[in-house]
Amino acid sequence: MSATGGKSIPFSLIGGDVTISGNLTASVDLHVDGVVEGDIICAALVQGPDSRITGHVTAQSARLAGLVDGSITAQELVVESSARITGDVRYATISIEAGSRIDGRFAHQDSDGAPELKLIANDKAG
Repeated sequence: MSATGGKSIPFSLIGGDVTISGNLTASVDLHVDGVVEGDIICAALVQGPDSRITGHVTAQSARLAGLVDGSITAQELVVESSARITGDVRYATISIEAGSRIDGRFAHQDSDGAPELKLIANDKAG
């Protein structure tokens, strides 16, 4: 299984029969099919359609298909049709499939994560 065309990248899997109460930090990709009651920080998150995350999600890329009750910050965000999100969403790029439901505010962010500071710096320079 390879997301990079030949290079093997390690990932962690939280199975459908697992419930975690507490925050998670992973330096590798994380696949969640179970329940996480806490914040998640990881490189890339893939959420299965039957999973539930109650907490804030921070990732470089996230593919969400289950229930998320909390804010999401991701550079690349894909919201699948089965996703149900309650919380604010910050993204650089986003794809939302028909049928998904999101109850929250959207905010675009530049790749450096601080668009306001970058705009002010550009305005003063220019």
